Amino acid sequence: MGSGAGTGTGARSRTATGTGAGTGTGVGTGTGAGDGADGASAALTSLQAFRAALAAKAPALDPGRPGLRAILALAALAIVVAGIFVWRTQPTPEPLPAPSPIPHQPAPPTQSPPAPSPTANVTVHVTGKVRKPGIYTLPMGARVADAVTAAGGPRQPTATSSVNLARRLIDGEQIVVGAPSGTPAGTGSGTAAQAPIPANDPATTVLDLNAATPEQLEQLPGVGEVLAARIAEFRTTNGGFTSVDQLQQVSGIGPRKYAEIRGRVRV
Repeated sequence: MGSGAGTGTGARSRTATGTGAGTGTGVGTGTGAGDGADGASAALTSLQAFRAALAAKAPALDPGRPGLRAILALAALAIVVAGIFVWRTQPTPEPLPAPSPIPHQPAPPTQSPPAPSPTANVTVHVTGKVRKPGIYTLPMGARVADAVTAAGGPRQPTATSSVNLARRLIDGEQIVVGAPSGTPAGTGSGTAAQAPIPANDPATTVLDLNAATPEQLEQLPGVGEVLAARIAEFRTTNGGFTSVDQLQQVSGIGPRKYAEIRGRVRV
């Protein structure tokens, strides 16, 4: 009877037993290198199978040129839409309201100072038939009646018939109340009155420019109602005449007319 045994060490063990007519012993040993080669071969086979499956499905995943163009167009459209959306969602700056115009305030009108009057008051000498003769200061624009009242009034009711009570006072004049007929009622210079001249002879009457009434001025040669009023107005405006030559400053009196009347007037 014969027996044989073989033992191998590795990833796998193979045992072979044989029975024969003779006896003999045999031992065989194999390494694990055979098992590693089998694993690598299996991995390579799996990779090749994956590549084959991928290659089989690749035609279905390839969009082709028309499909690629469509994808690119959709991508471009998406970019444009996204850009528009981003632009529209940006905050819109609100314009600042225009500043309200400042109302124009006109400059206050400059008031020209009033023309200074020669004097704020007038000083006159009231004499004659009054209760309190003397020198009185009255406001500018006062009348002869005011001066007579300031002097206590006339001593006789008929004494004022020789003066024009409505005439404006002239600074520095003399008012003679109750003067005889033909005697000037007052003089601007305060000089004594001249001797009485018959009132019925106007051709020889010398008028005082500061005391004559417009009616008396009309007795001058070439002087009518309008020119007499101008002479009286000039006298009032300028505070009386200081010289006969000032007649030439009155509108309407030229050199010829002045030569005719200068001998008939005085101040």
